[in-house]
Amino acid sequence: MKIKRWFFVGIIFLVLTVSIIYFLFLKNEPICNDGTSYNECSEIKPYFCSAGILIENASFCGCSNLSRINNNKCIAEYQNEPKTIKLNYVLNGKKGEINFTVYKNLSDYLSEIPRYIETVDGKEATLFDFKLKSLDETYQRESLLPLVIAIENSAKTRDDQARIAISIVQNIPFGGTNKTLRIGSIDIEYYRYPYEVLYDSMGVCGEKSELLSFLLRELGYENAFFYYAAENHEAMGIKCPVEKSLGSSGYCFIETTGPSIITDYKTEYVSFGQLSSTPQIIRINGDLTFGENNFYEYSDAKTLNKIRDSSKNYGTINYIQHLQFNGLVEKYGLQTFEEKF
Repeated sequence: MKIKRWFFVGIIFLVLTVSIIYFLFLKNEPICNDGTSYNECSEIKPYFCSAGILIENASFCGCSNLSRINNNKCIAEYQNEPKTIKLNYVLNGKKGEINFTVYKNLSDYLSEIPRYIETVDGKEATLFDFKLKSLDETYQRESLLPLVIAIENSAKTRDDQARIAISIVQNIPFGGTNKTLRIGSIDIEYYRYPYEVLYDSMGVCGEKSELLSFLLRELGYENAFFYYAAENHEAMGIKCPVEKSLGSSGYCFIETTGPSIITDYKTEYVSFGQLSSTPQIIRINGDLTFGENNFYEYSDAKTLNKIRDSSKNYGTINYIQHLQFNGLVEKYGLQTFEEKF
């Protein structure tokens, strides 16, 4: 009997020891910020998870069908005449930057693609079809995925990665183009692809919103375009808890023309004041929801709006509000003036 008892005690001890080793060591095996396990290839070729960082390793992970191996990297068509741009962002008060290579040949190629579409599958084209045409361009996606990887390498959590993507787009200067596009006998203002916004380092509201939609979708987030026809303005939404969303839509408002706080839709615009119409919502599929944990932007936006209201109603703000405002300016890299384009 004693032998059996000690046998069972030994079995229990062995199970406990194995469980402790698993939870202390194996369960905490290093993974990269996109979820790729240590020493494995990411779903995005040619990236390899090395000690928690995604690095290019084309000889081991291979390349997509749009690119070829060159010095352990993948080179795609139109990736010629490179230049490096600096993409600035602010994450919870800390400034960061990503150096990213863009290519003139790809920008030129995209500029020649017709923007106008009349029908899709025999039906009249919608604004959703127009957006997908821009987001799904294959050579553009191939050359933008390295930016998605760089964002993933810059933050551990998905929500912080989304915050970086949002801040990057907001910090790209606002600006239109002098180019025009001819449709039949009519000349209309040229509309850039997301990649062209990066190459030109500027974009208008709709162009910048498409770039952000691309980045959020590749990071896994469901998102939406908010198109305000009355104000001729476009902003973005990211899937979030309904009670914090714009008009209970399930999407939290994001202004893309300049630095602002997620959920803050009360910005004053130079040409029309505040947004007051009901937007058309154009949904882009994804799996993730933003802000289910530590959604500090929601309370910060409410604080900012209280400060705005005090300034409008009384022509001044008190000392505490002044400190709060300066803190929000630093935390989000806000402009010190409220007007946006």
